[in-house]
Parts: sequence; structure tokens; C-alpha cells
Amino acid sequence: MALSKYTTEQTGVPNWKIALAVGGTLAAGVAIYYFLIRETSKKGGGSKTATDKSPDAINSVTSPSSECSSPKADDAVNLTPLEKAQSYKNKGNKYFKGGKYSEAIKCYDQAIETCPPENTVDLSTFYQNRAAAYEQQKNWECVLRDCTAALELNERYVKALQRRAKACEVLKDLDQALEDLTAVCIIESFQNQATLVNVDRVLKELGRMHAKEAMEDREPVMPSKHFIKTFFESFAEDPIFNSVDKEKEGDVDEAEHPPGKNTTNNGYLKARQHLQEGNYGEIIDCCQNELAIPFTPYKVESLLLRATLYQLRGESTKAMEDLTVLISIEDCPLKMQVNALVKRGSLHMQHEKVDSSLKDFDRAAILDPTNSDVFHHRGQIHLLIGKVDAAMSDFKTAVELNSNFPIAFVQRCYTDYRYAYQLGDKAKVEEVMKKFEEAIKNFPKCVECYVLYAQVLCDQGEHERADSYYIKALEVEPDNPTTLVHRALLILQWKGDLAQARSYITQALEIDEKCELAYENLATIEVQTGNLKRGVELFDKAIPLAKTEMEMAHLFSLRDAAVAQLKIVEKMGINIPNLGSL
Repeated sequence: MALSKYTTEQTGVPNWKIALAVGGTLAAGVAIYYFLIRETSKKGGGSKTATDKSPDAINSVTSPSSECSSPKADDAVNLTPLEKAQSYKNKGNKYFKGGKYSEAIKCYDQAIETCPPENTVDLSTFYQNRAAAYEQQKNWECVLRDCTAALELNERYVKALQRRAKACEVLKDLDQALEDLTAVCIIESFQNQATLVNVDRVLKELGRMHAKEAMEDREPVMPSKHFIKTFFESFAEDPIFNSVDKEKEGDVDEAEHPPGKNTTNNGYLKARQHLQEGNYGEIIDCCQNELAIPFTPYKVESLLLRATLYQLRGESTKAMEDLTVLISIEDCPLKMQVNALVKRGSLHMQHEKVDSSLKDFDRAAILDPTNSDVFHHRGQIHLLIGKVDAAMSDFKTAVELNSNFPIAFVQRCYTDYRYAYQLGDKAKVEEVMKKFEEAIKNFPKCVECYVLYAQVLCDQGEHERADSYYIKALEVEPDNPTTLVHRALLILQWKGDLAQARSYITQALEIDEKCELAYENLATIEVQTGNLKRGVELFDKAIPLAKTEMEMAHLFSLRDAAVAQLKIVEKMGINIPNLGSL
């Protein structure tokens, strides 16, 4: 699990904040560092709440007359221009409080016209107050104009930043909205929860928008062999993968796949050969050659294998089309149809179509209630949508159906642990910890067993023991980039050793130059330590490697947060402390 992919529920902090904040520490789950700016200049508008809709300095006095008249003649003789402007503003505030926004605007107009230009702080307040009145009239263009005028006079005016951000969000200028809210976060030292919630909302919307645009122009990317291996291992009953594994072991069903037949014409059997040898880039073309043959006996197999490779390459539309055709074939073998439903259900979830996803999984469970893959992958969906009880039930069923399915076994352990930990059930936690040890004993070659147990130990504060299990995982698979990334995060949390953490992640990228997890977390570390430009560069490397629009939206959110902070840091001249100075 990526450092920056922890949810608000797990950490109490919005996901985006890891790419915004610098300074202080907070640990939760695997090695996590959240950095908060401890000191920033607080000049200007002060720390106002994000939900305050009033103009500045409203006075509780009687209602004014119906017109914003000049101060009385006797008084005006003794008033300076600034005092006259303040008088207009005060009258405007009374109108505002009475809900007479047009009259309030007229008074603020006169305050602005009367105020000497050298009184910039006061003048910025008058513009901001007029913006507040325009906001009540839903005149967002005028809100934007007046807030901008206020900020040109006082760039750290929190109320004006907040109000302009709201106007920009309504007007769909999300980049400017994010920039303004980021400035507020920095000025307020990330202490205002309402502002954090607003930033989280804007970042999510902006991330989805950028991801949608990027996916339209995205070039398909075949992931690394390590990623593909991990994907295959998440299925215990995939009919094609299992058949290929049997061939590797010499257990070939000659009636189903006669030796020598159709292996030289670049068709389905050739695709199987490429699958066995790890030549994944050749498989799609071979399947297409097979499907071009009229009445081919390998239509179902070719559709399923091609769809799987499309899915791995991030071509979800093509994968969905193949899977839908396969599912609709009347005499489709049961295992093939169920596997297709599981994969299509997962694709629906990637597009946030929860109902369609669960519908496919439910149908698969009815067709083949003894298939552990159905329950294991549906458990993952239930976790994503927050149905922990349903997820636990599914993982339990998956393990009961196939006790030799290591990924399902350890995922059940991890889910049971998180649930017990959140409830504060110490007895259940101890019970699950023993289950982890059982998993490692039963599946000594399963890296995920060591990695997830290490994350749990880290959660318990047992950093040294956690590291020992990462070491064991690397003994099983020395070239596993994901394990190296997780170990880097542990070292960062445990020892604060930034150099060693960077070294482990760099090693991961040397092993797998397509390791999205490594780029993402290295980018996050760079942002956290004030190297914002380098962080953005690394996020730019991670984004094209995302397999789904959902993953890409997450990465764009982190990148957008870093870009916004970079702009504010450069604009306001704020010095960001790095990890070594904390």
C-alpha cells in the first residue's frame, strides 16, 4: 500500500495533505510521515473560518437609513478621508446584516472611492466586504473581481482567499481555487479543519478532471513482469493461468491442447507459449490472429486472455468489450465465464460503478459458489466501499473454499486485524497476530504474508521486528521492488533516515523502472522535505504508469497539491523546513 494512499478513515488526515504539508510527524499503519508547517507569517486578514460569510468588522447597532448618505455635514468637517471611508463601510455592514445587499454594495462603493490609496489594508477590507455582498447575490464574477482586488493589496488576506476560492470553484477554475486554499492552509499552519476539508474536495474534483483528460490521450503501457506476476497470483482459479502452470510442470492435457498444433501460426496456442515464457507484449497480437480464424475452437480462451492483457495495459474499454462478448456466449465453459465476470466486476469498480460491479460478482457467486476467486475479489470491493463486515465474510468464505490460497488467507488476516484494532479489541488483535504467524508458516514463499505482517507490526510500534520480516520477504524475492518501497517507509518512520529510505526506493526503481509505487512515494518524500519541483517531476513519471482512471486521479491530486504549494511558496517567499532540520 502506498504511503499516500491511506484514507482519511485510517489516518484522520485527508490523502492530499501528504503532498501539501511539511514539518511535524504522524505515524499510522505503515511508515507514514505527515509534515506540517510550524511557523508562517500571519500578516493580513488573520485566521478566519472557511465558513464565515460575513464582511469584516460588522457592528451591532441600529439599522441605517435607506440610502448610503454621506456623513453629516458637521461631522464631515472633522473627518479625514479614511474616517469617511470607514463610516461608509460601517453603514454598509449594517445593511449587510439586515440582508439589504444592494444597499450595502453602494456603501462599499463609496468607501472604496473615498479611501486614500495608501491605506492598502483598509482598502482591501472594503473590497472584500463588497465581495461578501456580491456572494449573497450569487454574482460570482464580481466576487472574483473584488477578492482579486483585495488580494492585490494584501496577498495574505485569508477571508479574501477563501471567498475567491469559493467563487473559482463555482466558476470551475479549480486550479486557482486550489492555489488560494493552499495559501490559506499555509497561513493557518494547516490548523483549520474546515479549510482542509475544502482543499480535499477541490483536489478530488481536480484530480478526476485531469485524469479523465489524460486517459483520453494515454498510450497503453505494459506493466513490469513483477506487477503481472502479482496480478496472476491474486487468482487461484483462473482457468488459463492454471492451465499454463500445469504445462510448466509437465501436466499437459493433450486432448485440450494437442502438442504442436497451432503453435507456429501466431494464434492462441502461441499466445499461451508467450504467457508461459513471460513474453507478455506478444500475447494480444496472437489472440487477435486466432480470433480472425472463422469458427476457431479457441474463441473463448482468446477473448479472455486478450481481455486480461488489455486490463493489465490499462485499456479498460477494450477489456470490457471482450469480457462482455465472452460472458454472453451460451456454451461458454463455467470457469471461463465466472473468471470473466470477476474481471469485469473489478473493471466496473475502477470506473466507480459500484452497483454494476457487485451485480457481476453476485452473478458469479450464483454460477459458481465454490470459486474462491469470486469471494476474494468481492471482498476487496467491499473493503473499497467501506463494507468491512461484508469484506470479512467474503475473505472468510474464500479461505474456507481454498485453504491453499495464500493471498486470500493473509488478506483475511489483515482485514480482521484492522477491524479489531479500530474496535480496540486486544484479545482479537492477539488472535489475528497468531494467524499471521500461521500464514507465514503455511506459505513461506508468499511475499505478501511477510509484507502485511510487517505493516501490522509497524502499526504496533514494533519497528525492529517489522524490519526483520521485510528482510525475510527480500530473502524470498530479492528483486521485489514493492518490498523495498515498504521497507523504505518503515526506515523513514522508525529512524527518520531519509538517505536510507531514498536508497531503498532508488533500488526499487533500478529493479523495476515501471514501479508506480516507488515513483509515488519518492515524490511524496521529496515534497515533504521541501523539494517540490523534484516531487512534481516524479509524480509526472508515476502518472503514465497508472492502470486506471481512479489511480490516475489519485496521483494527479497529489501532483496538483504539490504544484499549488510550489506556486504559493514562490509567490509568498516562505521557507519550507526540510526533514533534516526538524
